[in-house]
Amino acid sequence: MNPQDAIEKHFTRLRPDQKTALRKLGLKTVRDLLYHFPARYEAGGPAGTVAGIALGAHVTLYGTIRKPEAKKSWKSKRPMAEAWFEDSSGRIKLRWFSQPYIAKMYQDGMVVKLSGKVTGSVGKLYIANPEIDTGSAATEALHENLFAAGNLPNADELYAIYPESRGISSLWFTHAVKKIIAAGVHEVLPDIVPEKLRADYSLPKAATAFIWMHLPKNQKDADVAKKRFAFEEVFAIQLAVQKARAAERRAAAPALSVDRPVVDEFIADFPFKPTSAQTRAIDAILDDFENPHPMMRLIEGDVGSGKTAVAAAAAYAVAHARDKGGAARHLQVAYMVPTEILAKQHFASFIEFFKKHHLSIGLITGKECYKFPSKVRSEMATRISRAQLSKWVANGEIPLVIGTHALIQKGVVFRDLALAIIDEQHRFGKVQRHKLARKDAKEPHLLSMTATPIPRTLALSIYGDLDLTVLDEMPAGRKPVITEVVTEATREKAYERMRAELKAGRQAYVICPRIDEPDPTKEFALLAKSAKLEQERLKKHVFPEYEIGLLHSKMTPAAKEEEMDRFKKNELQILVATSVVEVGVNVPNATVILIEGAERFGLAQLHQLRGRVIRSTHQAYCFLLSESKSDGTVQRLKALTTAANGFELAEADLALRGSGELYGARQWGVSDIAMEAIKNIKMVEAAREAAQAIIKADPTLAKHPLLEERIKIISESLYGE
Repeated sequence: MNPQDAIEKHFTRLRPDQKTALRKLGLKTVRDLLYHFPARYEAGGPAGTVAGIALGAHVTLYGTIRKPEAKKSWKSKRPMAEAWFEDSSGRIKLRWFSQPYIAKMYQDGMVVKLSGKVTGSVGKLYIANPEIDTGSAATEALHENLFAAGNLPNADELYAIYPESRGISSLWFTHAVKKIIAAGVHEVLPDIVPEKLRADYSLPKAATAFIWMHLPKNQKDADVAKKRFAFEEVFAIQLAVQKARAAERRAAAPALSVDRPVVDEFIADFPFKPTSAQTRAIDAILDDFENPHPMMRLIEGDVGSGKTAVAAAAAYAVAHARDKGGAARHLQVAYMVPTEILAKQHFASFIEFFKKHHLSIGLITGKECYKFPSKVRSEMATRISRAQLSKWVANGEIPLVIGTHALIQKGVVFRDLALAIIDEQHRFGKVQRHKLARKDAKEPHLLSMTATPIPRTLALSIYGDLDLTVLDEMPAGRKPVITEVVTEATREKAYERMRAELKAGRQAYVICPRIDEPDPTKEFALLAKSAKLEQERLKKHVFPEYEIGLLHSKMTPAAKEEEMDRFKKNELQILVATSVVEVGVNVPNATVILIEGAERFGLAQLHQLRGRVIRSTHQAYCFLLSESKSDGTVQRLKALTTAANGFELAEADLALRGSGELYGARQWGVSDIAMEAIKNIKMVEAAREAAQAIIKADPTLAKHPLLEERIKIISESLYGE
């Protein structure tokens, strides 16, 4: 069996839905199956049956639903659904609290796969709110035969629970991996971790680790295998980013002669005094411009720390750069942002920065284009056609262009692009970042910016090809947001503060996890507050005297812009929204944000949302309403009330919430096992040092073909190459 063979070649009886599921999981080859690691492990033998379950355990069972019915709980009279679940070894009660409709979703005798936590008390065990999958189970007889045939481990062993997709079960993966290992495929896959590194960090070789990962005898073996593959992936990531960094350093870029006195005059016209952190960042950028290789710098700073002003200074420096003979260069700057709202906001901000300095600015989004200044009124911008804007960009008449993804379309060609700025760059991913940075085969300087708190270990790993500059100061006069965790019992307290702020002429946001109400007929519908219904409720029952708007991602760009414009003009006093307001929305008069279902957001995302009310010197308030009372949820949300800044919060998010759930983790193209490893700073630094040493000695990895093949997969995730 060849590791690179297609899965279908060796598993010939795949159903269409199984083939679809494998594609959805990104599994194409036999090698992919070996690297499809378990999500967790459970005890073997009887523990895979009802008879073997224990209080507090998280179980996955195969069996039959019996007697589903809707009823009310005995004490609280809460509506609920209840059923029995049975397999060949026994039966256990299932309960879905506050979800009586679930009783209509299953029929007596239905064969299912069940996942959930065993709760209750000894002698009265039940599984609360279990997840039911009707597509992964075969028949009850087949389930019994699996145990009879000895396909599951013995009682003193573990069996793996794999990430699934509808149509293909964890059990299928168990049998598939057994077949692959029996054929010896795990022994022929190359081990990319050098032997010395394995010895230094007590890591098993790949062939051994594959067995311990998929078929562990005990938890210790599984943990050692997980550590080994975590190191392998972090090591591969470091090789990929260090190789990219070495390539950038070999590339040519315009060495700009920065006219520093002119830049100093521009900064002196800011409506505020720059912080020391801003000054340091600008100095570092200007130094980078004078090098003959491309700047690759990431500016990380809390919401309101002044990243836009730093970007404006960088853009102004490029637009006024000169060659060695003293002549103007007429270079251009592209500034890419994730949303039309943010693009227009930056366009307006840059007009304010540059209106005294006679610099033409273009705006391009998916719907429209603008140019500043207008030929008719020099203090205004004018709407123009895309063709006209493209023409002026191509001939160099417009030195600064702000836009969304429209900037990387083929029709937009810069005459001499010297600087690419990407705001909230984690939202683009590195694929789009490099597409812009390498436009027309040129190597412009690159400045990435983010307000999303990034843990140090993640910055060292995912952004290892970038120089990091941190804006760790806030402008003078900014007050920390007062943040409180609120329950249903104390909800009115949040409303009282909001009402006081509204009476003082301020404005407020109310954030909801979803747009529409859940469909009660759908399985596992998300029972969370919807923005549409909450807007109606607040208007009728809580704040009838105020105008309340609505903003969400399904609205047209024109409708979003109109609603935001009304909010900015204070025609709307409250804006009910989804997390679409998370990035860049700037309304200084808004001083309160109330976040419903706060436990459904990551801490970094909550921090971004809270940043919407830190745009002025007024005292601001953030209220986190949680639907969960679990200790873990309370502890995680309280971290938001105590962390001094976003960087502390990022570390708390990594430690408390779990790396696989980090906001934006999926966009980084990194597996859960590697994200877990990123918690370990020593492992990250060791992998980084090893990768740097290899790339220094062999920048193109010509002498390391096995490494080159492995990091090609990583590079595709990080850079789209």
